[in-house]
Amino acid sequence: MEQELKNLINVWISAVISISYCYYISPRIKSGVPRLLSLCPVLALFLVLPLCFSSVHLSLITAFFLTWLANFKLILFSFDKGPLTPIPASLSRFICFTCFPIKAQQNPKSQNQHLPKMVFAIKVGISGLVLHLYGYRKNMSPALLLALYFVHLYLEIEIILSFVKYVVCFFLGCDLEPQSNKPYLATSLQDFWGRRWNLMVPAILRPAVYAPMRRVSERGMSSGWALFPGILAAFIVSGLVHELLFFYLTREMPTWEVTLFFVLHGVCTAAELAVKKKTMVIQRWQLSPVLSRLLTVGFVFVTGGWLFTPQLIRSGVLERFTNEALLVVDFFS
Repeated sequence: MEQELKNLINVWISAVISISYCYYISPRIKSGVPRLLSLCPVLALFLVLPLCFSSVHLSLITAFFLTWLANFKLILFSFDKGPLTPIPASLSRFICFTCFPIKAQQNPKSQNQHLPKMVFAIKVGISGLVLHLYGYRKNMSPALLLALYFVHLYLEIEIILSFVKYVVCFFLGCDLEPQSNKPYLATSLQDFWGRRWNLMVPAILRPAVYAPMRRVSERGMSSGWALFPGILAAFIVSGLVHELLFFYLTREMPTWEVTLFFVLHGVCTAAELAVKKKTMVIQRWQLSPVLSRLLTVGFVFVTGGWLFTPQLIRSGVLERFTNEALLVVDFFS
């Protein structure tokens, strides 16, 4: 544990120095390929830093914040696009908006602040209950244990991202947009992936992958149909990035199951949009919100159990993930 903490300090000192270089030096370089080349050493470094950890949690968090978010944001920044353009007014904001899944709220709305805190407390309580139930996992069926893993992963991701948001919001003194929007209430795959789950990721993939692919596709097909190659390309890239994240966690060669998971969801999302284009079909076969939510969440759960989690289970990553969480609870109890 002591060595992991030293690695954590060294990794994030390296990240802060690298992002400071991006803030002070890169804007002086012409946007486009020249600026991208100037950022290549930083992009390469962020690919290596998650390998400094043996902890599942630290590897995952560092890979998500630096390898996934920071690298894509910096690539977009090279071409004067994305959430770092226009460049934030201070270095502290640039660092936070580069690393973390946050975005400044353009039109802050007055809202009850007690409700988000209450929801956060409820999620922490449910997460504690899930960790307690792990004590009985030897007596659980594989399906029930898999469901418990899904709930645990979702809650821990939500808790970590919410905590980061509150700390950064306090530090920067500005309102931030939410990172997710109740994904369990999604009424379609488009709703789940585009409007509810991990909102910073689609906000990055749209300008980085979807929009360029759609522009290229429009040269050979109508604009109405060109969106489908863009959707598939965005899901494929997301799948490949997740393969890289899985490599950091398992240190094993890719099995391509997670890529297949995202390709499947990309095809199904594209098919869903194609059906929605047929307004007469929608009017005749529109499902109730309750049924559509059950079908959407059920599809994500079933396909996730089929393609997303098997490699994590086989490699023992989910068990290590659980044991690390239990150790943290024991340390603070």
